[in-house]
Amino acid sequence: MKRESELYGPVKALLQRQGYEVKGEVGAADLVAIRGGEDPVIVELKLRITLTLFHQAVARQSISDLVYIAVPRPTGAQARRGLKDNLALCRRLGLGFITVREDRQVEVLCDPGPYAPRKNKAAKARLLRAYDRLRGDPNEGGATRYGIVTGYRQDSLRCAAHLAQHGPCKGAVVAKAVGVKTATRIMADNHYGWFERASKGIYDLTADGRRGLVHWAESWED
Repeated sequence: MKRESELYGPVKALLQRQGYEVKGEVGAADLVAIRGGEDPVIVELKLRITLTLFHQAVARQSISDLVYIAVPRPTGAQARRGLKDNLALCRRLGLGFITVREDRQVEVLCDPGPYAPRKNKAAKARLLRAYDRLRGDPNEGGATRYGIVTGYRQDSLRCAAHLAQHGPCKGAVVAKAVGVKTATRIMADNHYGWFERASKGIYDLTADGRRGLVHWAESWED
């Protein structure tokens, strides 16, 4: 679709089938539909989703609770992921969301209404575990020069620091010395390329590990 007017006809037809009288370009609104004494339905038509579109739709909520945005149905995997995110945002803002396919089929993905999200207990638990695992506040609200510091990276750095000071060690020895219960698993997985198996059960530090200790020198200590 190349023009917003191509969205108007299919959306108008949908509302007319539901008993609405529809007119376009009413005041600042792209489409207004009236049915009896009900609140007007207001639809903002745009060729793509932008922050401005959400601003306009939210502004229309001062006139009616029945506000929709309507856009062409996106295609492609990345577009579908964006569609899911924008659908969630519409629900949070209390907006309706309409898409129009190339064949002029109209899909109402959600209707306007109050938003009552269900809390994700598993996600909350993961967040709190990540918070507890992170020592200090190494990120100060953003990325460091070399990236985000995670609790896993801090644990890896503690293991690396022990090997740098004491040489090749057993995983159990490192775990006890630095207070990282998962030290053996961290060194065996070798996510950052910092560790190597010197012999059975014994781990040593690689050249990348020594560089990592320099790069992240201030990010892992309390």
